[in-house]
Amino acid sequence: MAADALSIIPGAVLRNLSDKLYEKRKNAALEIEGIVKQLATAGEHDKISAVISLLTTEFTYSPQANHRKQGGLIGLAAVTVGLTSEAAQHLEQIVPPVLASFQDQDSRVRYYACEALYNIAKVVRGDFIIYFNKIFDALCKLSADSDANVQSAAHLLDRLVKDIVTESDQFSIEEFIPLLRERMNVLNPYVRQFLVGWITVLDSVPDIDMLGFLPDFLDGLFNMLSDSSHEIRQQADAALSEFLQEIKNSPNVDYGRMAEILVRRAGSTDEFTRLTSITWINEFVKLGGEQLVPYYADILGAILPCISDEEEKIRVVARETNEELRAIKADPTEGFDIGAILSIAKRELNSEHEATRIEALHWFSTLLSRYRVEFLAYLNDIFDPLLNALSDPSDAVVLLVLEVHACIAEESHHFHHLVSYLIRTFHDNHVLLEKRGALIVRRLCVLLGAEKVYREFSTILESEIDLDFASVMVQALNLILLTSTELGELRSLLKKSLVDSCGKDLFQSLYASWRHSPMATISLCLLAQAYSHASCVIQSMGEDDINVKFLVQLDKLIRLLETPVFTYLRLQLLEPGKHTWLLKTLYGLLMLLPQQSVAFKILRTRLKTVPFSENLRRTSSANPYSQILQVTEDGNRNQDTQNYSAINFPSLLQQFENMQQQHRNHLKGQLQSRKSASAATLLQEIQRYEEAHSSSLSEISRPPSRTSKGIS
Repeated sequence: MAADALSIIPGAVLRNLSDKLYEKRKNAALEIEGIVKQLATAGEHDKISAVISLLTTEFTYSPQANHRKQGGLIGLAAVTVGLTSEAAQHLEQIVPPVLASFQDQDSRVRYYACEALYNIAKVVRGDFIIYFNKIFDALCKLSADSDANVQSAAHLLDRLVKDIVTESDQFSIEEFIPLLRERMNVLNPYVRQFLVGWITVLDSVPDIDMLGFLPDFLDGLFNMLSDSSHEIRQQADAALSEFLQEIKNSPNVDYGRMAEILVRRAGSTDEFTRLTSITWINEFVKLGGEQLVPYYADILGAILPCISDEEEKIRVVARETNEELRAIKADPTEGFDIGAILSIAKRELNSEHEATRIEALHWFSTLLSRYRVEFLAYLNDIFDPLLNALSDPSDAVVLLVLEVHACIAEESHHFHHLVSYLIRTFHDNHVLLEKRGALIVRRLCVLLGAEKVYREFSTILESEIDLDFASVMVQALNLILLTSTELGELRSLLKKSLVDSCGKDLFQSLYASWRHSPMATISLCLLAQAYSHASCVIQSMGEDDINVKFLVQLDKLIRLLETPVFTYLRLQLLEPGKHTWLLKTLYGLLMLLPQQSVAFKILRTRLKTVPFSENLRRTSSANPYSQILQVTEDGNRNQDTQNYSAINFPSLLQQFENMQQQHRNHLKGQLQSRKSASAATLLQEIQRYEEAHSSSLSEISRPPSRTSKGIS
């Protein structure tokens, strides 16, 4: 066949085809073009094949660079031009050698290969499509060629190929997409520009449905948003914006696969990528409807961290998306996975950002209110994390946690569990009790009812084995009771303890644990207007009970007596004859206070204002204590004891004294333990001292040996 070709093409033409001079090469190519044209007209395609084989063998695949770049490639292009409309039947011989030249180590060969294929493509146009995938692969590599001239030639060829593809009805997008997907994660900036260019061009063709294949290359486009090149970022963003607009206008979109990609990209370290992905998620939530139900948990997992993003734009879009998602009322029977949503919310409770933790709690509240039965089925998994959240450093978080717990606590056993946990937590963390105790208890009282909360606290504390903690906890609850506006109704009910059965039950319920603290017991009696019992409690106290802690509590109570909460008590002092036991109680407290203390002066000043009658003033020589004794004798005028038969106060006093005896024994045991520990430590020190000096003492006391010389 080579011999046939040599007979067809003169030797001089073949020599000129690889000549260094451009004019000679050009003329040789024109002669080959003319020869092929004559052969084509004559229908002698076998001879044309022989010419192509000669050019391929002797030139294109020649070991000599000049033959490859200047002979074979120019010759193959000339053959194609000569064939014109009949070139399609010889493309199988023409195109593969040209494509192989794209991988040549000589940049000039690669350059002429681009030029040759450009000329071939101009002739065959649509018939060229059958080689598109191979040509695309070659162009992708050439776009990042190390030689600038080759890159320029490749760009020209690329534009022509794009024109051919856009006008062809034979282009297969299904075959092209895998080729595109494989290259979307390439990092080379030239390749990235090449790929985005093709995506944009193909998307502009009405007959090509690029949107349907968007999930295949969406992740790659998002990956380009963080490219170091501003131009690539802009091109990728423009392509994504166009696709998002198409999604808004399209009735059929595969939201699910793309949602998975967006969720991953929402956690990107690149700010622009996060903003773009969260913007897409926002649109998906608005448009996706039921398609997105299986992906709600994943979407929520992407949104919640973005709510606390450093970039304000991201925070705004994330909050809007979160509200949109929470507004959707999905049906658990139709694939809505409440457990998965709860798992995400539970995870975000540990977020370092307050805003994210708050939104996670809003999700707990929403799910609990809408799907209570389903929510409670997962309670074992989330109850402990919700309890732990009560120790959150943010007050706003704690208040929301309490709202969730209050909703859960509609069932009595959950309520008991909650209060038990709070007591256990306060026991282990006294700082939390000091700083957050009032906030937590007050909010629970608002949400669940003060009486219910205080009764439960009292019931559990009644059997508390740590007496020191029980005393501290009761004192804290008592202070909240005396100072919080939220507990006003509870105080009003306690004031009726002597005349109302509900007040009586509440008084006795609280008394069961309040007896851990003498001052809390006295305060409770003052609220209940059980002044006679308060006086008996004071009288029952011994010298061991009057310590620094007690005096601090007493100081607080005296100051509280001057607050609006005890206005009724101060007004009762206007009628000392009716409230003798009140006077006796207050004077009893006065007697327990150090005379130099501020509290002593406050209470004494208040008692000096009590309006004793003139009769009593004259008979008592202005001695207030004798006035009390005289008023006490008029039992008919004393209202304090009218309803005492309703409550068994002697029994309560006995319970109080028994509890205080337990506290005294406990305190003595602690002191004894400390003394024993100190004595043991001292004994160990003595033993160590003796051991350290025993050797030196034995040396001093040992008599001199017989062999030693004495002093003469």
